[in-house]
Amino acid sequence: MTHRARTSVGAGLLVAAAALLSVGQAGAPGQDWPRFRGPQASGIAEGHPTPVSWSVEDETNILWRRPIPGLAHSSPVVWGDSIFLTTAVNTEGGSSLRVGLYGDIQPVPTEAVHRFVLYRIDKRTGEIRWERTAHEGMPRRQRHTKSTHANPSPATNGEKVVAFFGSEGLYCYDMEGNLVWKKDFGPLDAAFFVAPDAQWGFASSPVIRDDVVYVQCDVLNDPFLAAFDLDTGEERWRTARDDVPTWSTPTVHRTADRTLLLVNGWKHIGGYDARTGEEIWRLQGGGDIPVPGPVVAHDLVFITNAHGGPAPIYAVRLDAEGDVSLEEGQSSNRHVAWSNMRGGAYLQTPLVYGDYLYSCRVNGVLSCYRARTGERLYQERLGKGGTGFTASPVAGDGKLYFTSEEGDVYVVKAGPEFELLAKNALGEVTMATPAISEGTLYFRTRHHLLAVRDDEARASSCRSLWPALASLVPPAGR
Repeated sequence: MTHRARTSVGAGLLVAAAALLSVGQAGAPGQDWPRFRGPQASGIAEGHPTPVSWSVEDETNILWRRPIPGLAHSSPVVWGDSIFLTTAVNTEGGSSLRVGLYGDIQPVPTEAVHRFVLYRIDKRTGEIRWERTAHEGMPRRQRHTKSTHANPSPATNGEKVVAFFGSEGLYCYDMEGNLVWKKDFGPLDAAFFVAPDAQWGFASSPVIRDDVVYVQCDVLNDPFLAAFDLDTGEERWRTARDDVPTWSTPTVHRTADRTLLLVNGWKHIGGYDARTGEEIWRLQGGGDIPVPGPVVAHDLVFITNAHGGPAPIYAVRLDAEGDVSLEEGQSSNRHVAWSNMRGGAYLQTPLVYGDYLYSCRVNGVLSCYRARTGERLYQERLGKGGTGFTASPVAGDGKLYFTSEEGDVYVVKAGPEFELLAKNALGEVTMATPAISEGTLYFRTRHHLLAVRDDEARASSCRSLWPALASLVPPAGR
């Protein structure tokens, strides 16, 4: 082989290695995080090393940090080399936010004109590629003191991206930021059902599956589920709901013979036919302000909520049909594999990672269960007891990430025994659930979006490739 040919082969191998290790390689395992809580709403991304520790102050393992204006609790979503993020910007200055453990129910008084914005951000650099103002005007409804006017996370399938601003509408864009269609549902009154003046802000995120957009609008007046054609915005079906306002995001799951749309609720936890909106099963009971989303694993649907007394975890079989509600004194039946009426969480969606279910309460009490049986393996506290936990956990590379409202991230080793690996400060209030893509964690804090990755682990992976790559390059003279 000539020197020129050998050089060409070596250069090609180097390009291949760089492609394998780069952030943003289309189609790489664990790359896309297309909706709230990622693929299938699992909260899990595998295939790449994830960081144990970092320092924002020292910029250790911090890839970049991008200021984001406004106030929002929506989570970042990722597709390819792009991040999509929403925010609501008060045009007359900053918006107040009160975090912590407290019980005030009164909303923030009517605020100024807001801009409701969608961003497309470069995953590698944090640079803003484009921003679009979907709507500008006075918010139609008020928000809780711990809430925002941009709570729902966007969703994407790599061709379209949808952003839901509740009472301000549902918007669909192409990947270049061109508006494709929009829907105005009118005021969506997400209020405490026993005190309707306590408006708290809409929060359910849209979900895309098979070129359909699904929304759950459990509000005070005429609650409903609906499905829209992703390309045209045409309504495919709408099903009325008999429930109080909820703040949960639905989950779409395909079995061998049907596609389920799974929802949390108080009067009506349930499974629907995603093609038609027809009810398949229902379950009643639990907390009266449902927030966590359904999670599917081990052929079970895990539902948790907590408020007003009960705090259940339900494990419902995927083949459930009809009314599967438990009778008084029951903890299981033919359709409910197991339940725990005191283990549920108020705000955080649970995490099923491997054989274990993790449920963290708003006060930081973390419990680990065997997912198939409900056997509790441990219960430990994160934080000092007065710390609030709102963001849902995510996992990858054998690690669990729990983020407090104060911006402290607790890294816990996955498994049946509790082991705290690290506690890392983000430096700001953090309410949004993070995203993971190719081993990089993306945190949305009060004023920033930042990317955290393990630079040493990536460097080690890169170094480990060189011997194998070098052996593929023929020696000179052949």
